[in-house]
Amino acid sequence: MSFLRWAIVIVPLILLLGFASGRVVPSGSENGWYMALVKPELNPPGWIFPVVWTTLYIMIGLALSMILHARGARGRGVAIALFVVQFLLNLSWTPLFFGAHKVSVALFVIVGILLLSIVTTIAFSRIRKGAAWLMVPYLVWLSFAGVLNWRIDQLNPGAEKLVPGAQTSQML
Repeated sequence: MSFLRWAIVIVPLILLLGFASGRVVPSGSENGWYMALVKPELNPPGWIFPVVWTTLYIMIGLALSMILHARGARGRGVAIALFVVQFLLNLSWTPLFFGAHKVSVALFVIVGILLLSIVTTIAFSRIRKGAAWLMVPYLVWLSFAGVLNWRIDQLNPGAEKLVPGAQTSQML
């Protein structure tokens, strides 16, 4: 399968899964619990998040497509497995943070995502340098998101109990 064919399948799949994860529970300004939290000064405006995540999901989808296209490359299977594990963790963060209100646990998850993504990027670099470079903005954003999560955790002790009953499991 050519790179373009992989990209036509993988990029929309990554976008769809990312969108679905973001819609499992209300997030951002649609989430009363989140709106009640004290946020750090470096918290960007709400419209930034969907723009950045859409861009990043396209980039990491292209990176994965490059690796999937590299048939016979040494370490390809491990690189794909690492990507899948970090991406599954990524998809779990929104429901964990916005739905379950587990700010501290979400912080550990985002650190795990970042560490696995660094290892994934290294594995990608051994197969296709371009794929690794496409992962770099994702690593930067994960680092920033981790700092935001950490500061929100610091500024909101007992955040799980804020706005009782605000959690939902409604999908889409």
